Amino acid sequence: MLNKSILPAYKRRVQIDLEQLCVRVVSKSEEPRYRSLMQQHHYLGDLAKIGHTLWYVVSYAHEWAALLSFSAAAWKCGVRDRWIGWDYRHQYDRLSLLANNSRFLILPEWHHPNLGSKMLSLCHQRIGADWQTHFGHPRLLLETFVDPARFCGTVYRAANWTCLGQTQGFRRTREGYSALGGSPKLVFVRALQHDAQAQLSRSLLQPIYRTGGPRIMLTAQQMRTLPDFFKDIPDPRRSQGRRHPMYVVLAIAAGATLCGMRGYKAIALWAKDLGPKARERFGCRRENRVSIVPSESIIRDVLVRVDPGALDLALQQWNAAFGQEDQSLAIDGKTMCNAIDEMGRQTHIMSVIGHETALCYTQKKSVPCP
Repeated sequence: MLNKSILPAYKRRVQIDLEQLCVRVVSKSEEPRYRSLMQQHHYLGDLAKIGHTLWYVVSYAHEWAALLSFSAAAWKCGVRDRWIGWDYRHQYDRLSLLANNSRFLILPEWHHPNLGSKMLSLCHQRIGADWQTHFGHPRLLLETFVDPARFCGTVYRAANWTCLGQTQGFRRTREGYSALGGSPKLVFVRALQHDAQAQLSRSLLQPIYRTGGPRIMLTAQQMRTLPDFFKDIPDPRRSQGRRHPMYVVLAIAAGATLCGMRGYKAIALWAKDLGPKARERFGCRRENRVSIVPSESIIRDVLVRVDPGALDLALQQWNAAFGQEDQSLAIDGKTMCNAIDEMGRQTHIMSVIGHETALCYTQKKSVPCP
């Protein structure tokens, strides 16, 4: 005979209507409860809300049934990158078009057949619009990582996610990436539109998917050779108190600018985020066996005082060595508001810019005919 004390729960398990599930973004007032449940029931614990992140709650009859988190995509993933087919120079600029399902928790007493795949499908239907509303740009692809020691990824397969293979097991740390591979993870992806793979692998993104100025990802070889182009530039600073060679500061500033950074603060933050190997390639000085990058004030001081002609010549030489890597060029024109000739005509500047390197190949100044 069935124990009456468990009858309500039993009925709920067998009579649940999947069409009554509701998925919505967690409100600000609900975040403490969300984090508490995630910390209590998810095997990885709570995950802080950093950068562009959306938290979802799945409810049934006003009761919370599951929690999901979508955040920034993995910086590197070999099987994913090969599947997309994008060039490494495009990758850094296009990661913002991916989102990672970093947490998926079905709360106790809510493990019903087909429930998990239904929840993922509901999130898939709305996350594109939600991301556009909250952050102002679209998403093309979802990804997630499943630990095969714990799960098989069945719920993702049932929701039409594609398994691409396994990672090598390396994980990102404060010092860069771990030296040894740990536990490989299964990689699943789900396109948010049918041509997501083709869009991400294009040599030139369509305007709707461009989230900022053109940026590139520097190779190890470029990092090592970049300082050499600035070594002949005279250092205007006094020799006393120099903590960083000027060619190192200029190389880091140029590298940050090539990667899309604008302004002294952004350049300094980019430098601070460099891993130990990248700092070594740039030739950064070492203190107590740790490579030190220049601060914002040092970067500003060097860029303000350096000879602009010598700096421009060094950048042109770098462009001559690496500019051929551009696969396409853009021609853009600007009107110089305060550059007016004797007849009151404004000067126009036409520039040719490489899409991959964001470098200016040439400029031509012209004045329209009267």
